[in-house]
Amino acid sequence: MIRTIITVAFVVIFLICSIPIWLILLILGLFNKPAKDKIAYNIVAWAFGVVAFLAGVKYEVKGLENIPKDKAVLFIGNHQSFFDVVLGYHLCPAVTGFLSKKTFEKVPLLNVWMYMNYCLFLTRTDPRQDLKLIIKAQEYIKSGISMFVFPEGTRSKTGEMSEFHEASFKIATKTGCPIVPVAFTNTREVFETHLPRLKKTHVIVTFCPAIDTTALEGDNKKKPGAYVRGILEEQLKKDATLI
Repeated sequence: MIRTIITVAFVVIFLICSIPIWLILLILGLFNKPAKDKIAYNIVAWAFGVVAFLAGVKYEVKGLENIPKDKAVLFIGNHQSFFDVVLGYHLCPAVTGFLSKKTFEKVPLLNVWMYMNYCLFLTRTDPRQDLKLIIKAQEYIKSGISMFVFPEGTRSKTGEMSEFHEASFKIATKTGCPIVPVAFTNTREVFETHLPRLKKTHVIVTFCPAIDTTALEGDNKKKPGAYVRGILEEQLKKDATLI
């Protein structure tokens, strides 16, 4: 439990102590928005890196070279754990907004950082509102902001992937941006399997080769979610043998 207490304490201290930084970033954004975006994202990425370290996550990263460096992309990940978000935020090399559950919009202090970093909060119950957010995500992509989506809609309770919701893939198909599948292996063992304790765990995060959505054909074009899910399923099987 000591590991858990220390990690939670760091998160609380970071959120409180970072309040003055908001004002600095707000002022910076009036003169240099790209710099503000980069600094805000790097601050949170650093904080999540510390969270992973304190939680005892020994992560192995593969495929960073597969991320296009000259354009925004749609990252698609399987979802086993809260630590998928922690590691995704920490490892994505450029400013990236996450599509998150509406409940996180109500978390004090954290929600400010999420708004500042282009996160969008899906209701899962209001299709019209969620469609507006998908369109907003498309606008972010067009402006050079990458997006990260967990299309299962919620964390897996068993470690097995659920079916992917196809709607979120419109972010890529309507903008023509590449899709980068991201396979998170063994993240449930960090926290969810041992609630409320955090456990020192070996985790693998693999960024699979980017998919050119404009080149998809047939069923893969009609249902890109099913296609990407198949890619992740194969990668997860490979990475599971390395744990």
